[in-house]
Amino acid sequence: MVGFVLFALWEQRVKEPLIPLALFRSVPLSAGVVLMVLMAIAFMGGLFFVTFYLQNVHGMSPVDAGLHLLPLTGMMIVGSPLAGAMITKVGPRIPLAGGMALTAIAMYGMSTLEKGTGSGPMSLWFAVLGLGLAPVMVGATEVIVGNAPMELSGVAGGLQQAAMQIGGSLGTAVLGAVMASKVDNDLEGNWADAGLPPLTPEQAAQASEAVQVGVAPVPEGTPEQVAAQITDVAHDTFLSGMSLASLVAAGVAVVAVLVAFLTKRGANAEAGAGVGHI
Repeated sequence: MVGFVLFALWEQRVKEPLIPLALFRSVPLSAGVVLMVLMAIAFMGGLFFVTFYLQNVHGMSPVDAGLHLLPLTGMMIVGSPLAGAMITKVGPRIPLAGGMALTAIAMYGMSTLEKGTGSGPMSLWFAVLGLGLAPVMVGATEVIVGNAPMELSGVAGGLQQAAMQIGGSLGTAVLGAVMASKVDNDLEGNWADAGLPPLTPEQAAQASEAVQVGVAPVPEGTPEQVAAQITDVAHDTFLSGMSLASLVAAGVAVVAVLVAFLTKRGANAEAGAGVGHI
């Protein structure tokens, strides 16, 4: 945050700013940037734990985990041209709000995933997420670039990409902190409830780090029955953390729905679409 403030102060003083801050006088453009940040927080931050869930809880290989995420990619591929046509017809506001609403529903659905959840329910929520993201990927670019002066359309296109990168970083960091806090809070109690031997503070810290990515901290030589208990505790605790992180991501997506209503088509919408595709 200090870096952002210093950057803004510096940009006001230089003759040729990297990002002319006058761009943000446009409410639709500013809303488009905020929307992109919020979308990336919910998408990248929420999806970060899904890979751990698929590989470490379900025991899938990286290839199998990738195959299970194909519905998300497939719906984005299918949904993007449909979203583009809808935005051309009715403007960006409704498609963007609808897309973030679907994203919120998908993240809520991911909060319900359990150890025994099958491929069908997982694929459904991944597909809904892809369908929700498609109009935002298309529409936010058009809003940001289309509401910028023509001579700054390239800067606006870069701003859209920067907003997505910032949101992804924030999402991973913030939701990672939510996961870590939930695991730290629940692990000791779940461990004791399972009747497992108490851990030293150092062992508890190491176990918490492992559980945060869905790994069961089973020491070598542990009897099979005890190893199974540790695995159950680790996975249950991880899932409680992932559920909370997904709910937070859903809440961020709901806020993004409200932000979407501040957007509108810009005077340079056609140019914006071209820059977005490039």
